[in-house]
Amino acid sequence: MNSLRDRFGAKKTPSVPAKDLKDRETKFILDVREPDEIATGKIPGAHTIPLGDLSAREGELPKDETIYVVCRSGNRSQKACEYLESRGYDCVNVAGGMLAYKGPVE
Repeated sequence: MNSLRDRFGAKKTPSVPAKDLKDRETKFILDVREPDEIATGKIPGAHTIPLGDLSAREGELPKDETIYVVCRSGNRSQKACEYLESRGYDCVNVAGGMLAYKGPVE
């Protein structure tokens, strides 16, 4: 049986497992965690905008490239992707978030 999303044609946000996030240097990565969470480490080069500030700061984001959105576990990043997609951005949710990410941090 199809989900409601499938029936009504709503776009499903693509996702990539955090452990498969490759070529970080060439991707636009957005971390939507809070500052105290980011202080524990973030993906090198990631841009940081807390989820609660996203609507006020979305103008800082590129509309001409895919945005890979990460949070602690993947839930807030999914919400951020849904919001950004509704505003015309191309997003990929980093599933599992920083809990699943095994690469370098800064």
